[in-house]
Amino acid sequence: MKKYFAECIGTFVLTFLGCGTAMFLGCGDTAGVVGTAIAFGLSVIAMAYTIGNISGCHINPAITFGVVLSGRMSWKDAIGYWIGQVIGAIIAGAVLLLLVKATGGAPAAMGSPEGLGTNGVTNAGGVGGALLVECIATFLFVLVVLGTTDAKKGAGNLAGLAIGLTLILIHLVCINLTGTSVNPARSIGPALFVGGEALKVVWVFILAPMVGGALAACVWKALAK
Repeated sequence: MKKYFAECIGTFVLTFLGCGTAMFLGCGDTAGVVGTAIAFGLSVIAMAYTIGNISGCHINPAITFGVVLSGRMSWKDAIGYWIGQVIGAIIAGAVLLLLVKATGGAPAAMGSPEGLGTNGVTNAGGVGGALLVECIATFLFVLVVLGTTDAKKGAGNLAGLAIGLTLILIHLVCINLTGTSVNPARSIGPALFVGGEALKVVWVFILAPMVGGALAACVWKALAK
């Protein structure tokens, strides 16, 4: 149970700090995009060195999916991780909404005072474009995770840094397209409280990252042979 709780805390921190930065800093200009990208990346780095020795710091259902498909963990643990991750993101979404209500609103990534850093498909040309963007981005991200954390070929204690920096790069590319998910839990939490279009298209940000994570597991297994 301890590792599931760690995943809950880690996903809360990632969603709260990452989406919170997108909300209060805004992503309407270059500074906002860069700041939000850095916030997500630094959140991962911080959690990697906080809970990494407890749960491995997945804090992302797509990463957990890639790990279980790589044979590094059981399906039972994967389900526990997914539950913890989604709960953590939902709590973060609730706290972010509370902050917006308490402060009277704030600039948000998707243009609404209560956008809560949710993801969207419009700037990616619709559902098809968003699926492609998120699948490719998650594939690259999870591939880095699997490679840097590999017991024999990985980066050891530098894995958390490499993973966080990669997430920054991915956000720099994708924020203006989809708001960057590459993490179903991070998308589910805020969308539940925003509702509307954000909740309507959240399936895109569940399906595409999971497919990307699965593809990364297949590729890494081939590379690691």
